[in-house]
Amino acid sequence: MKIAIIGTGNLGSSIAKGLIKNKAFTSLYLSDKNTSAVSQFEDEAYVTITNYNKEAVMNSDLVIFALQPRHVETVLKEVAAEITKKHLIMSVAAGFAISKIESVIGADKHIIRVMPNTAISIGKSMTCLSANDIGEEKIELAKTIFNQLGTTMVIPEEQIQAATVICASGIAFWMRLVRATTQGAIQLGFEAEEAHQLALQTCYGAASLLKESGRHPEAEIDRVTTPSGCTIEGLNEMEHQGLSSSLIKGINASFEKINQIKNS
Repeated sequence: MKIAIIGTGNLGSSIAKGLIKNKAFTSLYLSDKNTSAVSQFEDEAYVTITNYNKEAVMNSDLVIFALQPRHVETVLKEVAAEITKKHLIMSVAAGFAISKIESVIGADKHIIRVMPNTAISIGKSMTCLSANDIGEEKIELAKTIFNQLGTTMVIPEEQIQAATVICASGIAFWMRLVRATTQGAIQLGFEAEEAHQLALQTCYGAASLLKESGRHPEAEIDRVTTPSGCTIEGLNEMEHQGLSSSLIKGINASFEKINQIKNS
């Protein structure tokens, strides 16, 4: 698979790292107006760095547009003449609908919206996919590619905004919870590095337990809490202070904001 990534900011670079790590391409073009931003990839085998978007499209089968939403339409218009029916076009731009992409390059092109998160750089992304009618023909190919970089889920396009909040923004939410746990551990007397390791591995263990056991979070919580014990004391205090409520409110605030971006 000949792949091009147009736009190599944080997410574009993360996708590139994941593809390179998993050797998931025969050639990879990385196109950005600021090529110095991707100089880290210049010595990688079968990777070409360019600031000429048309070159990237012409030399690829799959093009991933990893641009900020306000730049997508301009770049699509720039390369539209080079996009053929053989191409699979993917966009990771939040709030930029498939219908907008179709209005520029045509509804007869294979188009898939992709919502990964930055854990794609280490092959641990939760990636959601939504396709236009003709893009459905390529959805299994898209799953094959992104399953090498984590886990995929195919969802209706109307759920992509919500998936962005849960999966992409969600990385930051979980990072903040890890940081808060680290700060708590420091207050209890651990050195900063020790506190970080304790918080990080415990978070990883919790997620792994849920994934491998398939059990509900409350079932695992019940295995840890004992009558009149310290765990239930801590959990109840957190809930009294609004832990779950604050997290849910934050998720909804992010969702409201991304819908403003969509409608702007």
